[in-house]
Amino acid sequence: MMQNKLRCYAACSFGLEAVVARELEALGIGGIESRDARVYFEADTRQLAAANLWLSAADRVYIVVGEFPAATFDELFEGVRAIPWEQYLPRDAAFPVTGDAVRAELMSVSDIQSVAKKAIVERLKVAYGLSFFRESGWTYPIYLNNLANRVTVSLNASGVGLNRRGYRTRNAKAPIRETLAAGLIRLSRWYDRPFYDILCGSGTIAIEAALQAQKRAPGLYRSFAAEKWSDAMRDAFAAERERARDLFVKHPDIQIFASDIDPQMLELTEFHAKKAGVEDIVHISRQDATKFVPATASGTLISNPPYAMRLGEKKEVDALYRGLGKALLGLEDFRLYFICADEDFAKTFGRKEDKRRKLYNGNIRCYFYQYFRKR
Repeated sequence: MMQNKLRCYAACSFGLEAVVARELEALGIGGIESRDARVYFEADTRQLAAANLWLSAADRVYIVVGEFPAATFDELFEGVRAIPWEQYLPRDAAFPVTGDAVRAELMSVSDIQSVAKKAIVERLKVAYGLSFFRESGWTYPIYLNNLANRVTVSLNASGVGLNRRGYRTRNAKAPIRETLAAGLIRLSRWYDRPFYDILCGSGTIAIEAALQAQKRAPGLYRSFAAEKWSDAMRDAFAAERERARDLFVKHPDIQIFASDIDPQMLELTEFHAKKAGVEDIVHISRQDATKFVPATASGTLISNPPYAMRLGEKKEVDALYRGLGKALLGLEDFRLYFICADEDFAKTFGRKEDKRRKLYNGNIRCYFYQYFRKR
C-alpha cells in the first residue's frame, strides 16, 4: 500500500516541539525537523507504529501524501486530484475529510473539505473504474491544512487524539490534557526523584508520571486508525505492542504523591488512577497545598494551579499563589514547576523563576514556571 519510508509529522501543542523531537530521537527515528506545533520525521511502518504507541506529548501522527500551493478552489481541486490516492486508499475505503485554514485565501473549511472530497472521488473513479463509492471498508481519515495558501494533505494515522489513553473517562473542571501533562513532566527532566502534584484535580499529571515511571507506552491499550490499513501495518503495530509489553515495569521503585483539598477531586483521581492501573503507585491524600508537608526529603513537584479567568477570581487566586510560595520556597531539595496563565505568577509566588516557557493549555496561553536551582 505504501512506500518503505513515509514522510510524517507529529502535531503537538505550541512549546512542546522539542519534547516530541527528543521522544522521536529516542525511538531511533530520523529526518526530524521541528516547526510551529509540528515535528516532521521519516518512518517505515514499524517506526510509524512506534511513534503512535510511544509519543507521550504529541496530539496525533500524520502521513503526508501531498503538498502544493492553492489560492483558488480550482487549484485546490487539481492539487488534491493529482495525489496518487489509489496508492493509499482501497476501493472500499471510508475517507472522511477534515481540515483547517490559517492566513489563507481559502478560509472556508467546509468548502475546502467538500472540494477535496470531490477531487479524491474523481481520482478514484478513474483508478478503480467505479461510479459509486460505498465507503464500507476501514476508515482512512484525511486532513488538509491550508497555511498561507500552502496546502498539506495528510492521512491521520492515529485516528482519535493520542491523549485518549483510555483512563480518563470522567471530566473535571478545566482538566489538563494528558499530552500536555506528559510534556510538562518531560520538560522537567524528571525520572527517578519522588514526584508530587499538590493540586492534582482529576489526577492527570500524577498518573502521567506513573505511566512514565512504568516505562509504559501511552498507547499500549488503545487502537489506531493505521493499524487496520494493511497486513504490514497490522503486523508492525502488533510487533511494537509486544516490544512495549516487554519494557513495561508494573511496580517501579518510585514514589508518586497526589493531593488536593477538594474531596471530589480526590475521588476523581482515585477513579482515574484505578482505570490507568496505577492505583498502587500513586499515593493519594487530602491536603491543603498552602500547608504542604512533604513525605520525603527531596522531590520534583509539578502542579497546574487555578487561573484567574473571570472577574472577581484574582484576589482568591493571588492568595493561593502567595500561600504556595510560603509553603514551598523554603524546601531545601525540591524542584518546583507550575503551569499558569498569570504573567505575574512569579511575583505573587515570591521568587523569580529560573526558567519560563510559553505553552498553551487548550486555547489558553500559559507559562511553565520552573524553579530548579538551589538558593
